[in-house]
Amino acid sequence: MRHYRPPVRQELCLNAAIDLTSGKVATFEAPEEIVRLYLGGRGLNMYYLARFLTDPQADPLGPQNVLIIGTGLLTGTLAPNSGRHNVTCKSPESGIIGDSNIGGFFGPEMRFAGFERLIITGRAPHPVYLYLEDGRIEVRDARPYWGLRTNETQLKLREDLGPDVEIECIGPAGEKLVRFAATRSGVKNAAGRCGTGAVWGSKNLKAIVARGTRALPAADPEGLLAKYLELRDYLRRSRVIQVLGRVGTPLLYDVSNYLGAIRTHNSQQNVFFDTLKAEEVHRYVEKMLGCYGCVVHCRHRNRLGGEGPEYTNEVLLGANLGIAQTQEVIALNNLVNDLGLDASSTGTYLAWAIELFEKGYLNEETAGRVLRFGDYEMTRQLIEDIAYRRGFGEVLAEGSRLVERFGPETADFLIAVKGLPQSDPHDVRYLKAFALGIATSSRGADHLRSRPTLEILDLPGDLTAQIYGQPVDPNPTSYRTKAVVVHFSETIYAVIDSLGLCKFVCHGFNSPHNLKYDHFQELIKLATGLEFTKEELVAVGRRVVDLERYLNHRFRGVDRKDDTLPGRYFDEPMPQGRAKGSRIEREAFGRMLDEYYALRGWTPEGLLPATRIAELERQLALTPDVAPPHQATLRAACAAPAAARGGVGGVRKS
Repeated sequence: MRHYRPPVRQELCLNAAIDLTSGKVATFEAPEEIVRLYLGGRGLNMYYLARFLTDPQADPLGPQNVLIIGTGLLTGTLAPNSGRHNVTCKSPESGIIGDSNIGGFFGPEMRFAGFERLIITGRAPHPVYLYLEDGRIEVRDARPYWGLRTNETQLKLREDLGPDVEIECIGPAGEKLVRFAATRSGVKNAAGRCGTGAVWGSKNLKAIVARGTRALPAADPEGLLAKYLELRDYLRRSRVIQVLGRVGTPLLYDVSNYLGAIRTHNSQQNVFFDTLKAEEVHRYVEKMLGCYGCVVHCRHRNRLGGEGPEYTNEVLLGANLGIAQTQEVIALNNLVNDLGLDASSTGTYLAWAIELFEKGYLNEETAGRVLRFGDYEMTRQLIEDIAYRRGFGEVLAEGSRLVERFGPETADFLIAVKGLPQSDPHDVRYLKAFALGIATSSRGADHLRSRPTLEILDLPGDLTAQIYGQPVDPNPTSYRTKAVVVHFSETIYAVIDSLGLCKFVCHGFNSPHNLKYDHFQELIKLATGLEFTKEELVAVGRRVVDLERYLNHRFRGVDRKDDTLPGRYFDEPMPQGRAKGSRIEREAFGRMLDEYYALRGWTPEGLLPATRIAELERQLALTPDVAPPHQATLRAACAAPAAARGGVGGVRKS
């Protein structure tokens, strides 16, 4: 009997530059030198954003903005949890870098279809979707799908194209250019942060559909398979991963509520009801699911027709809005996902609006209704109004820009940094490293850039010294050495985002164990043949963070003044629970910033030194604008099929 061997791709990193206005595409490979500097995923996306977005003052919702969908160096390989990719642009929500990391199956399928990265500019004359298949890119009419919510969009596309495609799309919120719209793939997976979905909508891009049959080359296929099996068993022994696989991220609600560190009523309170505990949420779970290559399976298929809620969603759409009924919170989670909204921003802006109402900045006439905490029906209606820009929803759809409308003093109780609402449900007044992390995060108040979860685990000093390379103060309320913790976390997360792996298997994110730099070295060598030292990988992480700082300064002059926190965190002590009385002291916070900048090699004002800027700009000059010989129309094949290689196959679609 003959066995089918799929054709094996030859390129390490093939990019497609697509101009939707002119209908032109150019393909080019990333030089190995650039891959070694930035790996892929988040890192290479930032590199190409800096390279292609030539006007730093470009309107984020204009055709000049650059939209990049990029897979990691290990996305779609046999590396554990390798299902992730990044969506990158200039953010219409914050005006600085917009970057969101998304899981599921679309990223691997995009690689199987022949592409590591799509660099999209311009604006199509009418709604379109991109169709990728085995080295071809086609632009197709999306008008039949325009106006559909994300679940129906994907169902209709599969009805028309077949069940074996993977899809990333926007819903009504993206089409209506809500500044915190998300993209969606599957029922729950989202590039949620920074308004990336609005950028898709501004380009009339409804969806990207991928169908691929090409195997990824593997330098050592047998070795890679053996390493996967070894790491799978290693990760499954982790107690944290075992619990995540049973109840998902709501387990973190239990811990945070015990500490009294749950964002409640727009952070006016910090303890909430047990109705959102992990076991209560689990009563509504049909089964647990995983992304591509996942060994964790933290995703809930809920009994109300959706997936989730994650810890972030249950707090931001539950406790933060005063909504305690488990079923109502799950219903809001499903609604936000289907409409294509960012749950973190949606929940934060709604809570802020309610407090604006309480303080007299809004009234029943200007808001179109009474705004109150704990009102499920009001919340549900307002979420729909935001997505469709109806009534007061049209106002809230503008997001953090509303500070200019309501007055600068209202920024003190908008829980946001650099124009991006805080995604972490923790009230960081108690957790000082968390506070420093969201203040310095490159995309705004976001925990996935640097969240030092180990701070709440009370680990022994010898173990933390081993993790961080020096002793750190284990007290989460201390300001001492917290910059060390944030610097370490931020660097390794930049690396794992550039590899296309999930943070749930990353050393330091939820566990002191899991995948470390030496595991990354082994996986990269087995999958690609490239060899890195630990020091070189650390340098990649630092380089990515520095390039993001470089871009943010170009876009909006970001410096020390922007690495701060909402006034509430400085001025109002936490009122309840074990964390009662906690707040951030301004002078101590300033000392943490000083220490952080020193570790990063930045100036006391939070700027890159001139030598580092010159180094980054030399690297940007290594890539030409486009490769003219490969230009073609979008409807034509954008790359000749890669020749199949004999011998043992690479990693194939499963």
